[in-house]
Amino acid sequence: MERTQKAEVVKDLNGLFAGAGSVVVAHYTGMTVAQMSELRSRMRAAGATFKVAKNRLVVRALQGTAAESIAHLFKGPTGIAISNDPIAASKVAVAYAKENEKLVILGGVVGTTALDVAGVKALAELPSLDELRGKIVGLLQAPATKIAGVLQAPAGQLARVISAYSTKEAA
Repeated sequence: MERTQKAEVVKDLNGLFAGAGSVVVAHYTGMTVAQMSELRSRMRAAGATFKVAKNRLVVRALQGTAAESIAHLFKGPTGIAISNDPIAASKVAVAYAKENEKLVILGGVVGTTALDVAGVKALAELPSLDELRGKIVGLLQAPATKIAGVLQAPAGQLARVISAYSTKEAA
């Protein structure tokens, strides 16, 4: 790779790290091309990307970003999962690592907070933003449905009592 190409890669990676909500670093030793393609397609479906780049270039690209604290993780064949959503990259990476033992998660970063392996796994267990929104909407709607049920209950009971008297008199 020429010097200008390296500078372009560093610039692109720096832009990715600067705008990333989360970054997960993992070793991918022994993974086949098909497995890497499957991992990348899962990442794309979740709104994340999985990249492989030279460690020296990645460490240079990390300088001056919030993810600079994870520079020590880039030793050996490392891949980078990047997403704007703080949870998406870790969810996909942890789920795939459970299926394929060749993907080994090393750590990551969310915002300016560096995470170890346990931190990335804990982050993956959190519900996504859409799930949290759904729970909040459910909590907001639950009291309204309970109030409607309470208001309709006396009318329903009165209708049942009248129906019982009418069937009793008819018999």
